Amino acid sequence: MKNFELFLNETGISIFYVKVGLGFLSSFLITFFSIPTIIKISKRKNLMDEPGVRSSHLRKIPNLGGIAMFYSIGVCTSIFAYEIFDLYKFLFASLIILLYVGIMDDIVVMRAYKKLVAQIIVSAFIVIGSDVRIRNLFGIFGVYEIHYFVSVIFTILTFIILINAFNLIDGIDGLAGGYSLISSALFGISYFRLGEYNYPLVILSVVLIGSVLAFLYYNLSNLRTTKIFMGDTGSMLLGFLLAFTCICFIDIFIDRNVVNVPRYHLKSAPVVAVAILILPIVDTLNVIIIRLWNKKSPFEADKNHIHHKLLKLDLTHRRSSFYIICYYLFIVIITYCFRHINVNLLLAVILFLGFLGAYIPDIIIMLRNNKLKTEN
Repeated sequence: MKNFELFLNETGISIFYVKVGLGFLSSFLITFFSIPTIIKISKRKNLMDEPGVRSSHLRKIPNLGGIAMFYSIGVCTSIFAYEIFDLYKFLFASLIILLYVGIMDDIVVMRAYKKLVAQIIVSAFIVIGSDVRIRNLFGIFGVYEIHYFVSVIFTILTFIILINAFNLIDGIDGLAGGYSLISSALFGISYFRLGEYNYPLVILSVVLIGSVLAFLYYNLSNLRTTKIFMGDTGSMLLGFLLAFTCICFIDIFIDRNVVNVPRYHLKSAPVVAVAILILPIVDTLNVIIIRLWNKKSPFEADKNHIHHKLLKLDLTHRRSSFYIICYYLFIVIITYCFRHINVNLLLAVILFLGFLGAYIPDIIIMLRNNKLKTEN
């Protein structure tokens, strides 16, 4: 790889753009050509997702698409952004553990506490071992620098919440994948604008985009022979990696004097990160609140997710995913436009808009029912 870089430097071609192009293409192709084999094996061995209480599909569908995504992300990141695994030495070990747990859960269904233990271990690896932490809240609720112990606990909880939040939004075709694609693109663009020091994270984001894009080709297919879900393997992998890129994004804007590291300044960095991941955050919080209000366990399955509400409006999976992603992308645009206002005010605004989006389908359903009553 180093000899190849020297050759490109001599020809005047930027190694970064070559890595971005090859990283995207390789990731896309590996996932694209791996999934048909996974579908074939899944059907032969009956490794399928059975329709259940929370399911929005009516037939058995292969659910091991996350394996292909892990394969392409692991290979392409190791080749084109190897600096990441050098900087964050426990990252690859964490991904391997998530792969094992995800496959086990997709095939035999693990107990919730076992998955939680694995998620805690994975999060502790990356937080304590690689020192990927939320160190500063930039004045949110009056909090700035966070004590090390509190920072570790808070960041581990953040990883666990986001891993499970992405699992929860993976309920209809295209939603988890599409939102992951948009989130990766937003983080990738942000890292690119922040300069060369962050280029490995740009390549990681591009690799994620390529892999998810190839997966979506099959996930959004109307053909029964080519359709596949990402399963817990895919949703946990994406949730973990987006939590990782989110925390790295916040960390960049901490004003500290480190040799050879550029200094950036954006007081609303944590709020911008929350805005990018606003859908899984709001959907998870909203569902938990509803369950507690109805005196049910917060872990009990139901159909109170945003995507379930849109399906009640007789929208297709594709349209539901499109509308949800567009609305929450609108929140990101609002956040970017007002990123320099008071950080607590901005957080309040995006949370209000986030929860408003969760209840817009309920309002439409209520208005439609009232109209039907008056007509009858």
